[in-house]
Amino acid sequence: MSSPPVFPDGFLWGAATAAHQIEGSPLADGAGPSIWTRFAHTPGMTHNGDTGDVACDHYRRFKSDVALMRELGLKAYRFSISWSRVLPEGRGRINHAGLDFYSRLVDELLENGITPLATLFHWDLPAALDDRGGWLNPDIAHWFADYATTMYRALDGRVPRWVTLNEPWVVTDGGYLHGALAPGHRSRYEAPIASHHLLRAHGAAVQAYRAVGKHEIGLVVNLEPKYPASESADDAAAVKRAHAYMNRQYLDPVFYGSYPQELREIFGDAWPEWPQADFDLIKTKFDFLGINYYTRSVTQATESYPLRAGAVKQALGTYTETGWEVFPQGLTDTLTWVKERYGDIPLYITENGAAFFDPPTADGDRVRDPLRIDYLRKHIGAVKNAIAAGCDIRGYMVWSLLDNLEWSLGYSKRFGIVHVNYGTQQRTPKDSARWYSKVIASNGAALAEPLPY
Repeated sequence: MSSPPVFPDGFLWGAATAAHQIEGSPLADGAGPSIWTRFAHTPGMTHNGDTGDVACDHYRRFKSDVALMRELGLKAYRFSISWSRVLPEGRGRINHAGLDFYSRLVDELLENGITPLATLFHWDLPAALDDRGGWLNPDIAHWFADYATTMYRALDGRVPRWVTLNEPWVVTDGGYLHGALAPGHRSRYEAPIASHHLLRAHGAAVQAYRAVGKHEIGLVVNLEPKYPASESADDAAAVKRAHAYMNRQYLDPVFYGSYPQELREIFGDAWPEWPQADFDLIKTKFDFLGINYYTRSVTQATESYPLRAGAVKQALGTYTETGWEVFPQGLTDTLTWVKERYGDIPLYITENGAAFFDPPTADGDRVRDPLRIDYLRKHIGAVKNAIAAGCDIRGYMVWSLLDNLEWSLGYSKRFGIVHVNYGTQQRTPKDSARWYSKVIASNGAALAEPLPY
């Protein structure tokens, strides 16, 4: 008989959020606008014209939200810092009221026994820097390092783990290539430039941390394993391109100091040449890698633009409200691939979760979400399998703590383990939150128990 799936001692169980998705009050107390403030207020760019003006009102309710985290037994909380809340112009003048918000949040977490994990950039670039070219301006690496240093000096004594960037692939694919996310550009020529400067900014922020920081700093990428739709050579080639574009574009440079050769084929004459000094900066050693995983892609060759290889739905698959297949084996495959290709760097699952239909208001003090429990149970089990295969995985952060603004999808998709009534801001832990609480308290042993439905 197999033993219960208990995780390693000290395994960091937590939940994750992002500033623009939950904080609200984006211009309060001297903060400057971000590109997401601007994008969401542009007609037609978000579902139902939804904005982050109120969101979950976490900026004003953070103490009660931290109390809820403690009630659920979270060991860690991954949050992001709004760059423009701290530096309204993106550089130079510090808005001390904004900086103080994050200082008070960190203190509240520590007082409740919750380890803070701070992300410096989760997509909300200051609008003032976007006006100067944003991620297309090579100076942004230095701007980012200066901002990062401000945060290190303020919080590093209390924050043991930092993340430079969250999902740079989404920033460039959605924001600079396809226009679905802020800043809303659509250019095959801009996307690789933005990608490169994001990586330079990461390297510069890690170097800045080495100068003043005392703990750990890492990078977070979203990975999506690619499987061929058939055994054809064309589908195999499409998988290779899609894998290089999404999964290797940001990892090969930080570990090997070069881009995948397939990117030259994908971008053609839009692919630039970069000096070796850039890669020396990009390859600056960091301490851990965060992996965000949601689904896989079954890829089919198409005659369309190669950045849009066809994704095929599986007839017998279960799909979330965002149209993503529930495929936990892909998480194990992804984690073991990272180990095999890039070595034994410490790993954290920094996001994993699913949007399923939840009602806008709770049924009394309960929200039943059996599909989400099933999703989380299977994916946490997939993490355990990867640990058994030798992966050095040190923590798991469910996405997300709260229902929140799902970027351009507005409030139409709910990822939270805690339900938010957007009209009243009432928080109601869903069944998944109560179940996850038991998993945390048992260090994973509760995965073997019968499900609560």
